[in-house]
Amino acid sequence: MDLHLEGITLVYPDGDSTLTAVNDVDLTVPAGTTTALLGPSGAGKSSLLAVAAGLTRPSSGTVTIGDDVVFTPTTTVARSTRVRLERLGMVFQSPQLLGSLTALEQLELHAHLRGRRPSSVRGRALELLDAVGVADHAGKRPAQLSGGQRQRVAIARALVGRPEVLLVDEPTSALDHERGTQVVELITRLAGETGAATLLVSHDASTLATVDVTVRMLDARIEEGVAPTTI
Repeated sequence: MDLHLEGITLVYPDGDSTLTAVNDVDLTVPAGTTTALLGPSGAGKSSLLAVAAGLTRPSSGTVTIGDDVVFTPTTTVARSTRVRLERLGMVFQSPQLLGSLTALEQLELHAHLRGRRPSSVRGRALELLDAVGVADHAGKRPAQLSGGQRQRVAIARALVGRPEVLLVDEPTSALDHERGTQVVELITRLAGETGAATLLVSHDASTLATVDVTVRMLDARIEEGVAPTTI
């Protein structure tokens, strides 16, 4: 299903005044495609992603998946949590893997959080670990993996619940250019294969040759959408 951000504005108190982090943004990410969100630090990229994830309630506007409005200024924490668990996948700058769990167990934990037996997703978890190129490391813990391998496990974990929307925050920030490019290529490919509408925040346009669309943010607004070949 498509992801729609409609009229998103996010305003924070700032002493005696206010700070507008996102200003009346409209953005649609079609199912099975990857949109990269670019812009300088402070442009509002991560704030917009936080609204799309239901981690921050917008001051105004709505987040819609398909025809379902999932986040608004009045959405409860309980509903936001449920939507994230059931319909979203998230990849952060840091993989945020649990040190005591193996790569396979990181993915199986998702089933446990949804009240299912971890064994119910084992087959898919192994398929995803293979798809991201770390099947041979399924029994290893994070300390035994490289930075790139940990990020690949995090991507597989985000997809194990078959999310309709995948949200990715600076996945290449801790990687060199070659590995960063490979990670973006992997995310783009998996978005197409799984049908997830994927929104990816990045500071490095040079790694984004395989994304479908790039959108630039400046001063809390969408500046322009351009084809990745014209970056």
